[in-house]
Amino acid sequence: MAHENDSFIREVNEQIRSERLSNFWGRYGAVVIGAAILIVLASAGAGIYEYWSNSRASASGDQFANALKLASEGKNDEALKALSDLETAGHGSYPVLAKFRAATLFAQKGDTAGAVAAFTAIGNDTSAPQIFRDIAKVRAAWLLVDNGTYEQVSAQAEALSDDAQPLRNSAREALGLAAYKAGNFAQAKQWFELITGDAQAPRNVAQRAQIMLDNIAASGKAA
Repeated sequence: MAHENDSFIREVNEQIRSERLSNFWGRYGAVVIGAAILIVLASAGAGIYEYWSNSRASASGDQFANALKLASEGKNDEALKALSDLETAGHGSYPVLAKFRAATLFAQKGDTAGAVAAFTAIGNDTSAPQIFRDIAKVRAAWLLVDNGTYEQVSAQAEALSDDAQPLRNSAREALGLAAYKAGNFAQAKQWFELITGDAQAPRNVAQRAQIMLDNIAASGKAA
């Protein structure tokens, strides 16, 4: 009898579960199917977007490589045209890289003003990664050491010279050289001492700073 009761109870439980499942599916089946379709479409969409994105990045990479090849062959005008196209229609980081390479080509062509303007534009571009912006400002500062005033160099580099900045010693060296060129030896000495006093300064930068300090000391003009 107990066995029969157990069998009856199991049958009742199974029937209740079956009815509940039937009722649930009748009420929510369309929703479940719709959700499943959305998941499949979302997964497919992500895959399609990733393929599309990678394809665009690959095409931009090919364009960038072609521009570099033109530059290496001395075809600067053609290279600048290719880089300009990449700046406006490129994908990923390639537009910023194209701007960097174009600015460098301006400098190589002797168009210092054009190069400074190009690097300054990158430095002021809030959509560009911060490290790219900082490097561009340092490059502009270095060009201005020989082709501008101390104030122009300072406008580009001084904000990058404090202890928390990764490019601080490159910025300090540009500032020190600009001050030295302007005849402000005391100020130049301060910048070079910041470099030699920084344990993390690259060895070659620290060595150049020490040479400048020795020259300033020998001149006796910063006493």
